[in-house]
Amino acid sequence: MVNPTHLTTLVAVLRTGSFAGAARELGYTGSAVSQQIAALERETGLQLFDRDARGIRPTAIADQLQASAHDVFAAIASFDERVRSLGEGGSGLVRLGSFPTASRQFVPSALAEFVRSRPGVELELDEGEPDDLVPRLVEREIDLALAYQYDLVPASWPRSLTRLPLLSEQLVAFVPPGHPASGRGIELAELADETWIATRDGSHCAQALERACATAGFEPRIRYRSNNYSVVASFVRSGLGVAVIPALAALSLSDGETDTAEIVDLGVRRHVSMLVDRQRGNPAVAALVDALVQIARRTAARAPGIALAPELRVRADY
Repeated sequence: MVNPTHLTTLVAVLRTGSFAGAARELGYTGSAVSQQIAALERETGLQLFDRDARGIRPTAIADQLQASAHDVFAAIASFDERVRSLGEGGSGLVRLGSFPTASRQFVPSALAEFVRSRPGVELELDEGEPDDLVPRLVEREIDLALAYQYDLVPASWPRSLTRLPLLSEQLVAFVPPGHPASGRGIELAELADETWIATRDGSHCAQALERACATAGFEPRIRYRSNNYSVVASFVRSGLGVAVIPALAALSLSDGETDTAEIVDLGVRRHVSMLVDRQRGNPAVAALVDALVQIARRTAARAPGIALAPELRVRADY
């Protein structure tokens, strides 16, 4: 492989007309210039100078190599710029994994802000539940994942990942229009005799509901299940039962046709976090984290039942 430094020395010799002139220009000794030219001839297998008692004369091949050297220098400069841009997070690729309610409520604004501030970075979004996204993050199929966990449902993350808490949500009761609980504060036990609509059996939300109801002294009679909160709301709207959903989901589903109730004794919340492997060293990921934090702050400021994670409120390095 040709050493670019040797090409630089060749160009200097041809430009100045001598080894001595190139040495003065480059800050080398004459011997160092001679050694570099000899090394370049060995690397290329080409004779670049005719040498005799009167001095050196460049061969035609040397002139042709000089012309090609300018293309090499331009490519190296472009490569150096690419390295600088990657190091500053101004280019590259960032792949985000997000769960549906986050994708609907605050991720679009965060991505739009990120794209405006980092137009040279390619951005990809894939959607899934935490159980799907976390293994993909570990396998480096994505760079950053939004995930959640519920109180009463322990969750643990791989030790290779760093968790950055983002938001904390209340759980909101959805009841059919005109329901006795509509618009007021109730205790969870007041819904003990209701038919329930819940998420898939074994899902984190369903487990949190069942454990909260057990704490309140009853087992919920779940008749309908869907992991799509719009479907859950439609069932409630049709008078088929009641449901408890996170505040982020409730933002888009409170449309005047479904009533809500505050469960005053329900201490269960859903906690939204960002998961990242900081060992990967992708500066653009940090910029996306910043964008998500800024939009999370705005969301918490305007939306009832949603608060910044306590860790986010007190830490200054987000």
